[in-house]
Amino acid sequence: MPKMRYVILQQQQALQFVEMPEEYAYQLSALNLRLNKEIDKLTADNVPDLPLAVAECDALELLREGYTLESGIDYINRLERAFAAIQESHYPLIALLTEIRALQAQLEQWYEEEAENAH
Repeated sequence: MPKMRYVILQQQQALQFVEMPEEYAYQLSALNLRLNKEIDKLTADNVPDLPLAVAECDALELLREGYTLESGIDYINRLERAFAAIQESHYPLIALLTEIRALQAQLEQWYEEEAENAH
């Protein structure tokens, strides 16, 4: 069983919980902090609201109904779609998308290797 870490994100009063392979959790947190730093520079109308990474932990048990755990690959795919849809002309959005897609590719490879090892 692979070792997982959990990244806790906050958007206003709402919390999101993302399960990441241990070796990639820090990358998601760092990417999130960078995106939050850069997002105010985007001038497009359809810039997504981003949660802010507030914590990482090794174990997580959700105790309240309504909270769900999202897999890292699902979260990063959703993030990539949101940023790919931005119609930005004044800021080099490609740099942010490149960072998102790099982590996305690493996660895809990790999940493929885990699936192969499970057989």
